[in-house]
Amino acid sequence: MKGRERARELYREYRILVWLCAVIFLTQLGFGGIVPVVPLYAREFGVSQAAIGLTIAVYGLARFLVSVPTGWLADRLGRRWTLVLGEAATGVGNLLCGLSGTYEQFLVFRFVAGAGSAMVLVSGQIALADVATPGNRGRVMGIYQGVFLFAVGFGPLPGGLLAERLGLSAPFLAFALLGALAGVVAFTRVPETRGLREKKEKAEPGKGDGARPLPLLRQLRALFSRVGFILISLVSFAQFFSRTGAIFTVVPVLGAVKLGLKPDQLGTGFTLVSLLNLGMVYLTGVLADRFGRKTVIVPSNLLTVVSMVGLALAPDYGWFVASLALWGIAGGVAGAVPAAYAADMAPPGMNALTMSTFRMVSELGYVVGPLLLGWISDLFGGETSLFATAGIFAATSALFAFLAPETRRPAPRPS
Repeated sequence: MKGRERARELYREYRILVWLCAVIFLTQLGFGGIVPVVPLYAREFGVSQAAIGLTIAVYGLARFLVSVPTGWLADRLGRRWTLVLGEAATGVGNLLCGLSGTYEQFLVFRFVAGAGSAMVLVSGQIALADVATPGNRGRVMGIYQGVFLFAVGFGPLPGGLLAERLGLSAPFLAFALLGALAGVVAFTRVPETRGLREKKEKAEPGKGDGARPLPLLRQLRALFSRVGFILISLVSFAQFFSRTGAIFTVVPVLGAVKLGLKPDQLGTGFTLVSLLNLGMVYLTGVLADRFGRKTVIVPSNLLTVVSMVGLALAPDYGWFVASLALWGIAGGVAGAVPAAYAADMAPPGMNALTMSTFRMVSELGYVVGPLLLGWISDLFGGETSLFATAGIFAATSALFAFLAPETRRPAPRPS
């Protein structure tokens, strides 16, 4: 009986987190389902490899362009309605992708789907920032990121089966259905969180004076006057840059060409990365809440530097997998703790602008990474592009370590 009452109490306390996790699970399950299919589907139109790459880049470009407008929309319409509209765009975009008759149509509809994805991801992070407290923000973000990673990692399995049995358009149609279902869950189960953080602050003695929201330009000036926000945004840029540019683009080719690795060997390595990512996200959230954000972020960034150098120098499969494992451990912190730090840095009443701007800078790394590292690889080789990634990470880590303030002090030990 006590267990049941405790479960009800936990549900009441974390109800918003539970349903946001349900929404992101459905959405990212669909996204994971199309990951292995997009290049194959684009190839059916008889286009070049560069054109196939553009279908991936345009998705990231849409997320980059729509991130900050989503923050504005979340302040005007509310978090829930922005989430619902994002799921609608996700569903429609992927439905039309699956029905595309030409490459040009597919490219346009990929942009629509990417815009919907941005609205879902940004409004979800804003809602989490609204409800989380400084004392539990790392864990809340960690749970959410864990569900996110599990769905993306599991999605390719049903997506591949659907494509094999029903055709390459089937995963897109399934994603559209999942987007519609996620939209229904968001509309019926996720309560509006706009203003919750401000209400909490006003309830505390000496906080909250009822001031009206500042104009956008003044909000931006206030936000970018915080050195910590600028530096954590650069860290997140480097994380996205390395994931899509180095890990997803350069490393598979380098492993196949330099080490002669087969697809199943590469798949095993990347599965290990996903499992380690998933295993680390909650733990790093707990550590960040207990010992401080920088205590987790800085060492994980240094691990990323070591992993990039290790991948560049790998003489055999064992070294290659060990380096990927290091990246998997470091990558487990990539989504949760930097986002918690960014939320910590949000000025009062500016959750939406803070999280959307943070996401926009991150998405820039998503777009720039594959293009820049691909160009470096063509000119100087894959190893050089990985060394360049390590250099970027080392520079951003040093700046963050020495110049960024700690936003969450270590919890006091019980006396």
